[in-house]
Amino acid sequence: MDTFQQVADRVEILALQAEFTDAAMMRDRARLAALFTPDGVLRMPDVPVELTGPEQIRTGGEKLQEQWEFFVQNTHPGAVRIDGDTATGRAHMHEVVRLRDGLQGLNYAIYHDRYRRTPEGWRFTERVYEIRYLDTTPLGGTAPGSARPDPAAPAAEDRLQRAAAALSGHGFTVELLDGAAAARERIGELLPAGASVLTTASETLRRSGIEEDVNARPGAVKPRLLAMDRDREADELRRLLATPDVVLGSVAAVVETGALVLASGSGSQLPANGGGAAHAIWVVGAQKLVPDLPAALRRIEQHALPLESARTEAAHGQPSAVNQLLVLNAPPRLARGTVLLLREAVGH
Repeated sequence: MDTFQQVADRVEILALQAEFTDAAMMRDRARLAALFTPDGVLRMPDVPVELTGPEQIRTGGEKLQEQWEFFVQNTHPGAVRIDGDTATGRAHMHEVVRLRDGLQGLNYAIYHDRYRRTPEGWRFTERVYEIRYLDTTPLGGTAPGSARPDPAAPAAEDRLQRAAAALSGHGFTVELLDGAAAARERIGELLPAGASVLTTASETLRRSGIEEDVNARPGAVKPRLLAMDRDREADELRRLLATPDVVLGSVAAVVETGALVLASGSGSQLPANGGGAAHAIWVVGAQKLVPDLPAALRRIEQHALPLESARTEAAHGQPSAVNQLLVLNAPPRLARGTVLLLREAVGH
């Protein structure tokens, strides 16, 4: 049976856990840091973060919470084992979070704790955060007064640099350019004389003037396609769409970890982008950068599709649809893939 002192110690340790959660929810990092001993450590290997001492724990925590759009943490006490002036224990967590870059979801986690009795009371000597379950499904709710990231705003330079490095690491050729004018000039240098070049439906190409430039070339495929009879010449039309020397277009989203996501209503441009063309070139505005694949799918459904539907309604009298998706984690094996990543926002 526990002694009175052990019961009192247990109550104080549970209060320490609760104080940590309250300080995190109230964004009071100074109060949270004061709950650790001078040599205390806060470890979050899944983030990854490791902070030692109250000052690091305070400043590091402030940097983390700058990324939050909202954050809710619920703590459920676990086992506590007391051994004189030291103790071990666990706290079970349920958290809901959305970051300013769009990453969001809920998780269940455990804090594995070590405690020490001090003149000021029990303090953490170590907290190790272990995620047991993670769900990045888009959250339906919002925090009152919070604003979602603007899907039309260009990504910051550091994120563009990380994405360019990740794409290069996956085998894509990547060029980071200032904007559409630079891309227009670079396309003229990249296209071989006499090559058959297919421009896919793309607001990026249209608004930048690249579509007009390329379709005036002798090897342009699009003017030939528009002149063909879709019933009588369907087989030839399909072959021209699938196997040009070069396919030139854009993407719906670029995943920061190094992937391209293309969406299509008809599916006509996907064979060439997926390996039918000898060389695929994608011109991508900086607003299309997202942290992960779920964010890419949200961007397509919530941002790009409504804009494209408005365009097709005006042009053809019917809305667009996302009927096919192509995710490229690397270029096709028998084709080259070049990404012209722009620092400005262009297209949808």
